[in-house]
Amino acid sequence: MSAPSPAPPRPRSYRLAGLIAGRRTKWAVLALWIVLLAALGPLAGKLGDVEKNDAASWLPAGAESTRVVELEKQFRKDETMLAVVVYERSGGITAADRAKAESDLAAFQKLPGAQKAQGPFPSKDGKALQTLVPLTDEDLIAAVDQARDLAERGPPGLASHVTGPAGGGADQFEVFQSLDGFLLIAAGLVVIVLLLFIYRSPVLWFVPVLSAVFALGLAQSTVYLLAKYADLTVNGQSAGILTVLVFGVATDYALLLVARYREELHRHEDRHEAMAYALHRAAPAIIASAATVAVGLLCLMLAEMNSTAGMGPVAAAGVLTALAAMTTLLPALLVICGRWLFWPLIPRYDAKYLEPEAYEAEHGIWSRVAGMVGKRPRALWAATMLGLIVLTLGLGSLKADGLSDAGQFTGKPDSVKGSEVVARHYAAGSGAPAVVIGKAPASEQIAQAVRGTAGVAEVSAPVTANGDVKFEATLKDAADSQAARETIDRLRSAVHAVPSADAKVGGMTATSLDIKRASARDNKVIIPIVLGMVLLILIALLRALVAPLLMMGTVVLSFLASLGACAVIFEHAFGFEGTDSGFPLLAFIFLVALGVDYNIFLMHRVREESQTLGTRRGIQRGLTVTGGVITSAGLVLAATFASMVTLPLVFMVEMGFAVAFGVLLDTLVVRSLLLPALSYDIGRRIWTPGRLAKEAPTEPAKVLDPVG
Repeated sequence: MSAPSPAPPRPRSYRLAGLIAGRRTKWAVLALWIVLLAALGPLAGKLGDVEKNDAASWLPAGAESTRVVELEKQFRKDETMLAVVVYERSGGITAADRAKAESDLAAFQKLPGAQKAQGPFPSKDGKALQTLVPLTDEDLIAAVDQARDLAERGPPGLASHVTGPAGGGADQFEVFQSLDGFLLIAAGLVVIVLLLFIYRSPVLWFVPVLSAVFALGLAQSTVYLLAKYADLTVNGQSAGILTVLVFGVATDYALLLVARYREELHRHEDRHEAMAYALHRAAPAIIASAATVAVGLLCLMLAEMNSTAGMGPVAAAGVLTALAAMTTLLPALLVICGRWLFWPLIPRYDAKYLEPEAYEAEHGIWSRVAGMVGKRPRALWAATMLGLIVLTLGLGSLKADGLSDAGQFTGKPDSVKGSEVVARHYAAGSGAPAVVIGKAPASEQIAQAVRGTAGVAEVSAPVTANGDVKFEATLKDAADSQAARETIDRLRSAVHAVPSADAKVGGMTATSLDIKRASARDNKVIIPIVLGMVLLILIALLRALVAPLLMMGTVVLSFLASLGACAVIFEHAFGFEGTDSGFPLLAFIFLVALGVDYNIFLMHRVREESQTLGTRRGIQRGLTVTGGVITSAGLVLAATFASMVTLPLVFMVEMGFAVAFGVLLDTLVVRSLLLPALSYDIGRRIWTPGRLAKEAPTEPAKVLDPVG
């Protein structure tokens, strides 16, 4: 009898995986995470201290409206936001109403951060009064709340509201303050419930969730340090998305690793060895997935929009910490706890699982799906592609011109009610004037240019400081309207033409206009760069060109279909007026990067199986054995983002719904049907120009070599 063949040398990645899950080193990994969280964990709670929700942190860097924000600081000690207190009586303002507003004026001066208040100013129709109160950001929410409390204590029948930039800002900031805690609870509960259902174990869910919490703590600490010492812009929006993203992505990686670990536990008596093989096999796909998402997010740093540019590093930090936790801490915890963690469905070592088809036989549903792909691949990919193309027709309904003040909220907060009162009784742009700043020697010429601009209702007296002059121009149209934005363009043309004035136009309407234009520029610049970077990662992972192109093409089609469907749903089901200007770009980044994730998980396994089974058989087996876990991952990620739908801000609702919808479309249609059917139809040419496109597969051995 001949001697058995020596075992093949174990690759370096296996040896590294063995260190993470080793008998002794697993404890070192756990200790390292505990020390890391003990040192950095307290910083996570300080993230809110470095959030910037002021105007400059959101505006396009270098835009004219941003420069006006900086120039305006010389005209006052502190940066202020204008609170507009408006009183209304439908039958006409009475003497008692006027006395009430005048007495409030003195009280408003005592609000936190209040500057000199002005008013009350009566409306021409005699049905409203308006008081203007500049507020610093000392404690904006408290100041606005106190102003509302003071104003509402009026004679019966007198309605009052606090609106303007300060009122709207306070309503938004109040949401952001509660965002992190709410999303943490919502995302955590969603993940726990789904993991209980997926694992069918009362204890297994705890380890991935604990690892995700560790990852979130590290992510928040990292972002805090970057914001404090590296000038990273963090706002309530990006901090909220960070929470959801970390939970969703971390759970995705956990599902993939735990599924592979369970598979290897059937093949190995030693759980440490099983984890080493599981990590060796699953880690390349997980790392490629994280790299794809992180690179895509970091491309946002090229954006002109400060808020968009800041979100890139914030979200990328979340993805990378999730990767670190799920490839080190999670494996260590799993092998520390042992097989009992899977109770009552404990995976036992069984020699039958050394046969290539044994594990595949347990996936009945996905085996049938794979069979359907093999029987009529061309009809299947044609039908699914046609369905996606039909969904893209909804893109005609997409309105990405930005949201009005009222359109930013799902409900109607006090600031929105107040702006409606102002619009009924005053010049529509009252409370949010255009700000014009130029050189003082050209003051008179600037004033004439402003007064002569169509769409300007009133011009304030000039204010000078440090050789510059400032005017405030009240617009005839509502500050958030298209007509007002057109007035800003005319106003800029007029004042730019004044010789030696170096005049610039800012204010709320100008900011909205600059945001819209910066977002359009960011779309044209960043989207092609992201596509190129992701394609290069896929080529490096699969060592082929055709398969990555197929993956990118199907994901982009899925993104367009998702965006089209969501545009119709937003308008006709949710009743939203449109989307934020930056929504298409952020939706693209999240949907393309996260959508490619599932294709990576599938095609990496397909390539592995194709080396011994051939491409078409490898596609079927890869789809069969990964179908359940990838679908579970998609459901978890979609559900975590769907938790954002309960928030009162339209942007967060739209982003959460779009990502959830797109992830489900990618998981259930693109990854399950379209990509496998296309790949099956093309055959081994998908690996062109790699070796697998030219060579027949090696004869599969009777006993499956887990390293291969």
